[in-house]
Amino acid sequence: MTLTVNEAGLALADPQAYADDRRLHASLALLRRESPVHFVDAPGYNPFWAVTRHEDVLEVERNHQLFLNAPRPLLATAEFDQMNRERAEQGIALRTLIHMDDPDHRVVRAIGADWFRPRAMRALEPRVKELAKRYVDRMVDLGGECDFAQEVAVHFPLYVILSLLGLPESDFDRMLKLTQELFGGDDDEFQRGASNEEKLQVLLDFFAYFQELTEARRKNPTDDLASAIANARVNGEPLNDFDTASYYVIVATAGHDTTSATISGGLHALIEHPDQLDRLREKPELMPFAVDEMIRWVTPVKEFMRTATEDYELRGVTIREGDAVLLSYPSANRDEDAFDDPFRFDVGRDPNKHLAFGFGVHYCLGAALARIEVRAFFEELLPRLGSVELAGAPESTATTFVGGLKRLPVRYSLD
Repeated sequence: MTLTVNEAGLALADPQAYADDRRLHASLALLRRESPVHFVDAPGYNPFWAVTRHEDVLEVERNHQLFLNAPRPLLATAEFDQMNRERAEQGIALRTLIHMDDPDHRVVRAIGADWFRPRAMRALEPRVKELAKRYVDRMVDLGGECDFAQEVAVHFPLYVILSLLGLPESDFDRMLKLTQELFGGDDDEFQRGASNEEKLQVLLDFFAYFQELTEARRKNPTDDLASAIANARVNGEPLNDFDTASYYVIVATAGHDTTSATISGGLHALIEHPDQLDRLREKPELMPFAVDEMIRWVTPVKEFMRTATEDYELRGVTIREGDAVLLSYPSANRDEDAFDDPFRFDVGRDPNKHLAFGFGVHYCLGAALARIEVRAFFEELLPRLGSVELAGAPESTATTFVGGLKRLPVRYSLD
């Protein structure tokens, strides 16, 4: 595959590139090598600088007061950016933790922080293990062949996070569909529609659902994360309806879609690298390292955006005040200067300083929970797994934000 640097940069704004690992990583490797801080002016998008080296992504993340999440926290079309700005001015835009900067970010993040601390995670772990067993048992019921991504991996983390929120199981399928529509807005299979209005309607449906939930939890608080969010106060005042709904949206969606992508991608990696599967079975004490290697390998969050508040020089390139910067996490996690043989899947990789959870003040709130879920699933699966192989071609989601395998046909034997 022969690429120009310009073509490599344009891949970052092409959802189809993220569904083609070979094309994506060829593009990112070229950028790291020849233009690690690269100006991208893709048709239909506002321009941005692509930052692809591990060291440079860290530098931007550390300078969170100079590089802000607002007003452009994610890569979207210019038309969608404009619509979001207009809605923000009206006070009716999605405003999650990834949209916020300090001081709002620090205060709002604290609302849910206790639910993801080690003590809370220890209390939740028995439920996670119970659900892991349920879904490995489901693989037995499926008779030795299934689409692992759709029939197993998407459901297990969904049940975990929605149990934490305190939502009824009767609503789980609805949440799954809305999440796939939200993160699959660029994928022909998952998108509700191609227009910005149809994509916006997905958010409005989320808001409507969570507005009802907020009203219910304020009238009758329960011992769950949904009640903590609904009844939180900032400077003595409750969160407004959109900030409350936004908090639910980020927990309910990012809390499971990223983990399901890691579990599917992790199993695929073990199938493709049978020596590492054998190694992990022989040395189960490697599981914590294997979990982080799966997370690095998959890197479910593809990018976040930052906006410079003043001129800044990065690797000899001047980023001007007001310029947007894209942080490429799949690239940082394959950086040859940061990892020994980064294209080798190594269940014992140590150290493993991947950036799949971000870094600094915006480090993923649910990172510990994600690790617990991935570990619980594979600790349940591997001792019972006789054999496993692909039963068809895996397929990945077309996206520029969050995604992974959407199809993983497998054939297996399980005790």
